[in-house]
Amino acid sequence: MKSSGKAYLLPDNKEIEDVFIAANHTKHAMDGDHVRVLLFPRRGSVGKLEGQIVEILQRNKNYIVGIVTRSGAYYFLEPDNPSVPVDIFLPADTLKEAKPGEKVVVRIVDWPPHLNNPVGEVIAVLGKPGDNTVEMQSILADYNFPLSYPAAAEAEAAKMKDEVTAADLKQRRDFRNIYTCTIDPVDAKDYDDALSFRRLDDGQVEVGVHIADVSHFVKPGSAIDQEAYDRATSVYLVDRTIAMLPERLSNDLCSLRADVERFTFSAVFTMKPETAEVTDFWFGKGVIRSDRRFAYEQVQAVLEAEGFATPSASAVKVSAPEPALTASEIKALTALFALSQKLKDARYAKGAINFHSQEVRFRLDPVTAKPLSVYVKEQKEANFLVEEFMLLANRYVAEWAGKRRKAFVYRVHDEPNPEKLNTFVEFVRKLGYKMNTRSRSGLVKSFNTLLNQVVGKAEQNMIETISVRTMAKAYYSTNNIGHYGLAFKYYTHFTSPIRRYPDLMVHRLLAHYLGQADAKGAAPDVATLEERCEHSSEMERRAAEAERASVKYKQAEYLSDKVGEYFYGLVSGVSKWGIYVALEGNYCEGMVPLRSLTDDFYELDEENYRVVGVRTGQSYKLGDRVKIRVDSVDMNKKQMNFSF
Repeated sequence: MKSSGKAYLLPDNKEIEDVFIAANHTKHAMDGDHVRVLLFPRRGSVGKLEGQIVEILQRNKNYIVGIVTRSGAYYFLEPDNPSVPVDIFLPADTLKEAKPGEKVVVRIVDWPPHLNNPVGEVIAVLGKPGDNTVEMQSILADYNFPLSYPAAAEAEAAKMKDEVTAADLKQRRDFRNIYTCTIDPVDAKDYDDALSFRRLDDGQVEVGVHIADVSHFVKPGSAIDQEAYDRATSVYLVDRTIAMLPERLSNDLCSLRADVERFTFSAVFTMKPETAEVTDFWFGKGVIRSDRRFAYEQVQAVLEAEGFATPSASAVKVSAPEPALTASEIKALTALFALSQKLKDARYAKGAINFHSQEVRFRLDPVTAKPLSVYVKEQKEANFLVEEFMLLANRYVAEWAGKRRKAFVYRVHDEPNPEKLNTFVEFVRKLGYKMNTRSRSGLVKSFNTLLNQVVGKAEQNMIETISVRTMAKAYYSTNNIGHYGLAFKYYTHFTSPIRRYPDLMVHRLLAHYLGQADAKGAAPDVATLEERCEHSSEMERRAAEAERASVKYKQAEYLSDKVGEYFYGLVSGVSKWGIYVALEGNYCEGMVPLRSLTDDFYELDEENYRVVGVRTGQSYKLGDRVKIRVDSVDMNKKQMNFSF
């Protein structure tokens, strides 16, 4: 639904095109609602499919975030979200002491057919707009994420004991005397995966991928389990993490902290060091005692010092970890890295696509959380080391279940939509890049070549972003169709049960099939699993949108005191309303409205991704480098207006 009130239906039947719904035919439906639509006869052979909503099957959200306003004796909520095109009427006795100008969360209680505005009641007063905590809570509430953990779940977590008993050890494989470490971001608080390494007498090596055994603590049917399922994922806003599990679990009992005994679900691989070929593997419950907690930067420093990686001129230098590493630790890290490189090379040889992603990060004022600077997080060799072993564990777990035809939770990724793919191929062709779409191998090779060619160029971020959008979205399902992007026939998510509910589902299923501890119960029900997969996929999408909204807000806040200043940027999008520009270095994106261009009348040339002046022929197209001035910043709408 657009701010004008008009809407588009995305049909359940994917073979039907989108349906346009005029504002007077929406029948009080709101953005994201599941509805039934009556189709109108098509106007001519090329007319847009149109219809009217005749029934609201399920509301997407009942909670709306916005600012309280007053009109005479009446109060209304002015929604933050532009996809909610109506104000909500608030009876005076439902305000809960909220004052005009304050941000609140409102629940819609009624929408009588004869009223233009829904009726709501205030359920939470957040505070004054512009306050960082208020704004972050507003984003969470807007995407229907809870602002606190239920008391019953917190009480369950508080009663859990932090001890390893003899009975526990009897049912678990003991890895406590094998060198083990965690490698995470420097500011991480939960460590849900660890790697162990040892050399075997026959010349092979053993690599253990040890994952926090959340299923030991979180039992089906418990208050924590229900809340974790409802959330389905942790949410990572710019300045905070909204954990899927209570802090007692996520940051303590389940976190694989150094020098503490912790329960794991482990995947252990026997490998040939020369080729990284897996000759044997084992899955099961374990117990570890991590020897070292590494930050990525510390491992990167080791790899660079040992000649396994080239220092980046722009990299932030991090001092070596204290106390100093032993020679055997350095050998373990470099051996793991060498294995990971061989695994990566083998993946690409089999057709994996090497998608790059650039993650925007902020340096925040420790008191006000105001952005002091914006930068792009660099993915380096230390990140790839961990990633390859996580991919290996996920693939082997899925393959083990899949080949035995077990009911299971897969992470699947379909082939790209042909129409989207053709549009992308035509787009990059006009930028001077060629793509081969005649076969999957040709397409994969073209993608990898393209993504390497654009590194360091002005259009890099734009092409990387659009290439990801061209692909189908990955999701969870009991129906295994493989993972197109990774070129895996079997794939799942096994490695992050602290922050993803599907991983916890996978742990329980695997334990059930292995006949291991805590796995008692009836055989898994496929219909229930599929329902949970769909819910988890939807919550993952919602979390990603909330995370993007928090980034957008902080980018707007970063530019809010820079109105009138000049920046260089790249044209990142064009529409009939304006030209979008992403600023160099920080990727803050704003719009130059077409109405502000007074030298000519500009029209959208959609096929060539540009706008063109009718009289002069002057054009602005995707990828053009331009100089802009910041004209205004609307913090509430997270919008930035520029001019050339």
